[in-house]
Amino acid sequence: MQEAALAAMAAHTVLSAASSPLQLPLFPTNSITAIAANTKKAVAVLRGTSPVEGIVTLTQQLNGSTTVNVRVTGLTPGPHGFHLHEYGDTTKGCVSTGPHFNPNKMKHGAPGDQIRHAGDLGNIVANADGVAEATIVDNQIPLIGPNSVVGRALVVHELEDDLGKGGKELSLSTGNAGGRLACGVVGLTPE
Repeated sequence: MQEAALAAMAAHTVLSAASSPLQLPLFPTNSITAIAANTKKAVAVLRGTSPVEGIVTLTQQLNGSTTVNVRVTGLTPGPHGFHLHEYGDTTKGCVSTGPHFNPNKMKHGAPGDQIRHAGDLGNIVANADGVAEATIVDNQIPLIGPNSVVGRALVVHELEDDLGKGGKELSLSTGNAGGRLACGVVGLTPE
């Protein structure tokens, strides 16, 4: 009996709110943001026109940093620039992912530098078999919030990133890391 009374009161409250001048939408306009705000894991599958491919998983830590686990195959041995780019657009291959993600309008730098693009993740190093495995922890590439990296693209480059210290024409914009071998859009995954 008491449960029926509570249900009736709840229904009355909902009906009263719906008929008031402040109409509540069935699907709040920020529902996508609310879903993303609760998501703390993402993945990117890297592919390109070369034999390079890989899987990258991202996990948002409670303290705000993001852990990036990288495994890429098909690389030439040695270091390769690894960056988060502005757009998740791969309609023209990796070139359409745009410049490095740079919401603070900084110059290119190393992951530990104060002056750097948020998307500057340094280098991954391929072994003699062409396999690069790395774990990167970074506080400038969140999965939630206004600078979320979800929907942007991770890119593996053909050359070593000089971390903005190479003195070359492209050092302060791209790290002089060369062409884009493979890329993938960061997408949400179930927790």
